Amino acid sequence: MTLLRHTFDEIKPRKALTVNSAKTCQPVGAMYAALGIHRCLPHSHGSQGCCSYHRSALTRHYKEPVMAATSSFTEGASVFGGQANLLKGIETIFQVYDPDVVAVHTTCLSETIGDDIPQIVSKCNDKGFIPEGKLVIHCNTPSYVGSHVTGFANMVTGMVKYLSTSTETEATRYNVIPGWVEPSDMRELKRLMGVLGLDTILFPDTSDVLDCELDGERDFYPDGGTTIEDLRATGDSAATFALGAWASKPAGEELESKCGVPTKHLDLPIGLRATDRFIDAVRTTAGIEVPTELTKERGRLVDVMSDMHQYLHGKRVALVGDPDQLVALSEFCADLDMRPVYIVSGTPGKAFEHDVLERLEERIPEVKIANGANADMFLLHQWIKQEPVDMIIGNTYCKYICRDENIPLIRHGFPILDRVGHSLFPTVGYMGAMRLLEKILDAVMTKQDLESDEEKVELVM
Repeated sequence: MTLLRHTFDEIKPRKALTVNSAKTCQPVGAMYAALGIHRCLPHSHGSQGCCSYHRSALTRHYKEPVMAATSSFTEGASVFGGQANLLKGIETIFQVYDPDVVAVHTTCLSETIGDDIPQIVSKCNDKGFIPEGKLVIHCNTPSYVGSHVTGFANMVTGMVKYLSTSTETEATRYNVIPGWVEPSDMRELKRLMGVLGLDTILFPDTSDVLDCELDGERDFYPDGGTTIEDLRATGDSAATFALGAWASKPAGEELESKCGVPTKHLDLPIGLRATDRFIDAVRTTAGIEVPTELTKERGRLVDVMSDMHQYLHGKRVALVGDPDQLVALSEFCADLDMRPVYIVSGTPGKAFEHDVLERLEERIPEVKIANGANADMFLLHQWIKQEPVDMIIGNTYCKYICRDENIPLIRHGFPILDRVGHSLFPTVGYMGAMRLLEKILDAVMTKQDLESDEEKVELVM
């Protein structure tokens, strides 16, 4: 934290240095996606320390125990490859922990060695290490490429490659690929589809896995997660709604290519207009009417936006996080008449700046956008030192900048390590937008209270 006070405002070109990156590594995302399969045990093919970090990152964010296995590479496996470790690991996992599916993801080490995971899984089958009716799936997640969002996308695409099947039966269900969002967001997406009267397969689904109730019993495999049967049935659905270009689009494209299921690629439904586009896409695809219940929810959101406009007008905001969330979130901030002037994501992707600018529709001409390897917290802090903002919306690691610059932080995204509620209360949909708006207003009004004169504090708002 003290080191941040030495951040200087003069920006110099950096090609080979990242300071306080705005992302984490692929296997974290792959592990999170795998936990969204019912009775699935994620398996990290690499060192024990890698798996410990991935589990710790997720446990600290979701405040729930995250179970995963590891190939536990030693010096020998690091040199000669991890085939023997993975063979023995898969055999032991099914004998001891009895999952329905093991989801293997690679790490830097196994990717650098070049382990052929499909060949190893095939050998497991030949040796009888995978019991009848059980499955092993995999995806490649080298940590030195992409980010945790990329890893999530790769694992979800792996689900489609291994499991989605077209039987050419009558299509009556609809797929939703939610992207990397909270368990509460996944539950809210299912609720919205239910209100619209549609039978839905949401995959992956971490609700009731990473937000379980406390009932006095410990279930190694909680009740939640998308079942294998539903994952197979995704190939027979009428349509797929893939939410987010980075986390969901690759799986949607794979499903359309493999099984012919038409896919609608949409933004995460964060905020008013992104939710409108989601609801409208579902309405037109399924040929249904939007029920009054959702119309009223939208009306309440618009009412709060109108009532509270005076507190948000012209507020300068910096956004940090994952690209799918920032694209929709920047648009929502602009719709609130705020000014999202700095937008930073560590996840690489050439389309990011274009997608953000398209949603902002030239409403914020002073916006600065950065993503990829050198888009880090250090750059954001330099921008803020050059021209301050009124708040930051981002993860826990933003709080050091906020502390140094005395600006409020609205915690949103991954990881959030020092607060609770993010996994319990959604920020997608109209209800989620109201929740997010409440958090923004709380931060603005709290600061206003703290800085007002004593004789005005009672009535300042």
